[in-house]
Order: sequence, then C-alpha cells, then structure tokens
Amino acid sequence: MVHAFHSSNPIHLVNPTFTAKPGTVKPDRSALAEDELNLVALSVQLPDPEDDQLPELEFWQQIDSAWQVCDRFDLQTEICRGRILRAVRDREKRGGDGRGTGFLNWLKDREISKTQAYSLIELANSADTLLEEAVLQPEEVNCFSKRAFIETARAEPEVQQMVSDLLKEPIDAASPKRRITQREVRQLQDEWTAMSSDLLPLAIREKAANSTIPARYLTPLVREMEKLPEPHQAVLQSEVAANPDVDTVKQVTAEARYLAKYLAAATQVQALNQSSLDLETALGEALRIGCLSSTADLVNQAAQLEQTIAKLYTTWRRLNRLAERVYLDSGASTPQLRLLLAQLQPLCNEQLELNLGDPNSNFSRMIRLHISTDHLDDPIDA
Repeated sequence: MVHAFHSSNPIHLVNPTFTAKPGTVKPDRSALAEDELNLVALSVQLPDPEDDQLPELEFWQQIDSAWQVCDRFDLQTEICRGRILRAVRDREKRGGDGRGTGFLNWLKDREISKTQAYSLIELANSADTLLEEAVLQPEEVNCFSKRAFIETARAEPEVQQMVSDLLKEPIDAASPKRRITQREVRQLQDEWTAMSSDLLPLAIREKAANSTIPARYLTPLVREMEKLPEPHQAVLQSEVAANPDVDTVKQVTAEARYLAKYLAAATQVQALNQSSLDLETALGEALRIGCLSSTADLVNQAAQLEQTIAKLYTTWRRLNRLAERVYLDSGASTPQLRLLLAQLQPLCNEQLELNLGDPNSNFSRMIRLHISTDHLDDPIDA
C-alpha cells in the first residue's frame, strides 16, 4: 500500500513519517508495508474478553477506541487509494489510447472493479475539495468515521459548514474534539432540508425549528415533492399547512410517492394514449375516493406488462431465427442437436405453451399465449 501522494492538501496518515513531498514516492514498498502492519498492531489495543476483573464499561470503552482506530485508518487508506487511482486514470488519459483501456487493465490486474475505482476517486476528490475550501483541516479528517466523511462530502456546502462547526465544539476536558458519526451528519442534513426548502409551508418549517416536528420526517417529503409538477405540489402543501403534524406529514409523503409513481408510469402506457382520457381528472378522482395507492400500482403494473409483451415478442422472433440457423447448419450427423430443436419447437410456434408448477400437482396451470402480428417478416433484433 502506498502512502505517498501528490496533492496540494496532503492528508497526514496515522504515521506521519510516510507522508512524501509532492511528486515523490517512497521506493521501499516492502518496508513500508511492514511498518504499516507494526503501526496497526501497536495502535489497536484490545481488552481481554475473558478478564472477569475488567469492568463492563471499561471493556466497551476500549473496544470503541480500537474500532475508531481501524475506522480512521480505513478512511485514510481509501482517500489515498482514490488519489492513486486518479493519478493512474489521468496518466492513461494523457498517454493512452483515449478509451481508458490502460486504466481498465490496471484495475483488472489489481482485481478492482470500475465502480469501486470511481467511488474511491470521488472520495478523494471530495476530500481535496473540503480541504482546499478550508471546510476541514487535514488533522480533522481523523475525527470522522468513513461513512460520516462520505456523507459530509456529498452534502450541501451549508451542511458541510454545519459539520465543521460541530466538529469544533468541545465535549469535555478529556475529549477536546468531537467524533463525527454518519447519524449526526444525516441529522444536520435533515435539519437543513427542513429549514431551507421552499416546498415546505412556513408553519412546518417553524415546527421543525423548535423540534415540534422531527426533521427526519420532512426530508423524505421534500424529496418526493421535488418529483412532482407545481400544481400537485400546491395541493400537498395546502394539505400539510392545514394540519401541520407528524401524522399528516407521513400521510402526505406517501401520497407524494404514489403521485410520482402514477405520473411516471402513465406516460409510458400506450393503452392510455386515448384522446378521451383525462389522466389528471382520473388522478383527482382516485384521490377523492381514497384509492390513489391502488391506482398508482395499477398504472405501474400496466406499464410493466406492456414492456414485458414487447420483450416477449422480440425474444420470440430471435428464438425463431436462431432455431432456423441451427437447423440449416445441422443434419443427419447431429441427431441430438435435431432433437434439441424438436424439443424447443413449442416455443417457436405462434401459440406458446408453458406449464406453471409441477405437472402432477393440482395447482399446475397450462398457460397458452398466441402471438400475431401484421408484419411478421420485418426484421426485429432483440
């Protein structure tokens, strides 16, 4: 593992002697790995679980301290690896084939997926941004758990500043600095959303400010309302404003979720493309009689069924073409291959048959589907 990296804001790892000057890399990797292992072995002191003389409170305090050391070490390693991956990617962009093949081969040699690599690069970019903008100081990175740091890096600048301010608040004389957890970052994110979103009525934001309504209930509502057109947002806002309490917030959040689901699915269903159908009126009627959830699921299932029919047809056409190709390539010398084609023939006919369940069971059902089209000879690729 390489601990040296080129950055305008280097993060000092647990052992500061491993921090290299910009543009340099320590050559002795074996010695580095040995020192690193010794560092971890010395830093993580575990209590004896069989020591009956050790009080329970002290045991768990030591366990928590050891866990924080590992968590901190893991975060620093991930940031450092992200910077290394970024350097390799940028080098390949400069001198590679332009398609990133060299970078992908480098990842493959080290058994790193592309998704994992870009996730680490994103973490490294976030760390650099937080340090360059002076939101955090290099030594403050050690005060985060890995998940808390990632959550902070993805948050709005205002939330990042709130985290920075929280970090500087002392807990007591023995612990001069806080340790930031993912739960605390999410709580700050929820509070900021509740206080700043224009989608929430003023009465709700006031109750969020005095903690009458916990902020964690308001963030899902804002996220669901963001997916809706303004007329639907206005209806939900008036409903929440009329009854600004937790139960109403939960109910309206569910309604917003079903509304978004309905609106997204309705535009995809060909059967609903009729001039006489008013989707908005149908939606209003579903709301009025209290069956919005069922209506949203109905439309969503219809969209899925149409997509399944399209996929079934293209798959059936491809199956027929492949069967014909294999039939022309085979002959008397391949009796088993011809038998395979014969066994698959029921799936190549215009009437498809499929037995659901055990044929000897009373619950078995024979499903028959008939495929008919006006353009059977048109080539359609799967």
